[in-house]
Amino acid sequence: MTAVQIPASLSLAEYAGLDATALAALIAKGEVSIAEVAASAHAAIARANPTVKAVVEVYPDSLSNRLPNRAEGPFKGVPFLIKDVGEHFAGHKLENCSRLCQGFVVAADSNFGMLVKASGINLVGRSATPEFSMALCADTLLYGATSNPWKAGYSTSGSSGGAAAAVVSGMVPIAHASDLGGSTRGPAAWCGGVGLHPSRGRVSSGPARDESRLGMSQSSVITRTMRDTAAMLQALSHPFPGDPFIIRQAERPYADYLNGPGRRLRIGWSADPMMDAPVDPEIAATVQATAEVLSELGHIVEKSAPDFDLVAMDRMLTALWFFQFDRYLDALGERSGRKVGAATVEAATLRFYDYAKSLTPEDYLQATEQLNGFRRKIGQWFDRYDIWLSPTCAQVAKPNGIYGMNIDVPPLQFLQHEQAPCQFMTWANVCGAPAISLPLGMHSTDLPIGIQLSARPGHEEHLIGLGAELELAMPWAGRTPPLHVTRL
Repeated sequence: MTAVQIPASLSLAEYAGLDATALAALIAKGEVSIAEVAASAHAAIARANPTVKAVVEVYPDSLSNRLPNRAEGPFKGVPFLIKDVGEHFAGHKLENCSRLCQGFVVAADSNFGMLVKASGINLVGRSATPEFSMALCADTLLYGATSNPWKAGYSTSGSSGGAAAAVVSGMVPIAHASDLGGSTRGPAAWCGGVGLHPSRGRVSSGPARDESRLGMSQSSVITRTMRDTAAMLQALSHPFPGDPFIIRQAERPYADYLNGPGRRLRIGWSADPMMDAPVDPEIAATVQATAEVLSELGHIVEKSAPDFDLVAMDRMLTALWFFQFDRYLDALGERSGRKVGAATVEAATLRFYDYAKSLTPEDYLQATEQLNGFRRKIGQWFDRYDIWLSPTCAQVAKPNGIYGMNIDVPPLQFLQHEQAPCQFMTWANVCGAPAISLPLGMHSTDLPIGIQLSARPGHEEHLIGLGAELELAMPWAGRTPPLHVTRL
């Protein structure tokens, strides 16, 4: 990447210290131009990315004062990264960070892409992800390993690891994330950002694709502030004709809930392990401290958690998620002119490819039926509580190499290995529930601690309200990681 002249009107430190809402306000007032802010983003990426390796492509055309979409949304001119998964922006590469897909170009905007463009963002580049977004890292044979901004050589979690690392290191204030089993919340937790996974059907997945895996996957963003999260959630909360899910809409704009949820909420909290894998004592203590703060804020807080068999759930998810995965990869190979094999995909991907060939329609249908039982059992717990407070991840970030798609183990063993630190997240995807990770603590190893709040499906406003209260009561603003654009 070539160096970019930082405009005198916006220093690198000023740029990296502002959230998306503040940058949009400066642009709207005419105090800085879109091109000046974009130049700062390019300079920030040039400064930090050689060390962090969160961005796999930078778009030169983003340095223009004219946005291709001419949108007048709340984030007009704000630099934004698209995750390298999902075909969202026409004319841009989409490679799934895989050698199998090198050079692929998106043919048409997705509904998500159209909504993001309408918000006014300036698309400045593409962020790293594990191959096919399947691991707790952003470490691939194609692009190398992304570093956690808090500790060089440590994992970002996944799969939106590049997005989280870029936001927290100050390269961009907001970036695309997606979440099928924790892929927005995990990176937010390990990197120290804010990551909201919306309810099933909140964000349209059309028009070319169906809602992934019964609507378990949702696209959203990683940010540094609750107001950015609320504003982008509002921008994305617009259904399209033909969407398969009808979802409850909030009574007021999400920004209105930044003053709090508006009523006392009933909150159950727990940091007890969901499987035979420990929860770090410092993370458990932070969950309890958060519960005490929420009680002091006037909410009804009790120790309680849904009871379900996570290991059994994982078995069902393995069958559900990877049914016809072999056909998917074969189709990509036909498109690229490459064959699926050790030269084109990583070891774990190849294991899942072979495993998928053994799955039958009966396996898929049985998995959907049994997951329905999990969903209804957990839903009964939410009849008594508005919110479940828990760790986001059971452990803080680990060194790169422990997790990733180049680990050659059987599929269920792989999933259990990856699930150990992420045991509190996947249930929300199964239930279609919204959940948010907030950076509410720091570990003695100088790594962030993410705390998760989850709600009933369709009630993101509760998460926005509680998140805003905790942003004041347990503030995270001002924490600057060592691998930040102002410290490199």
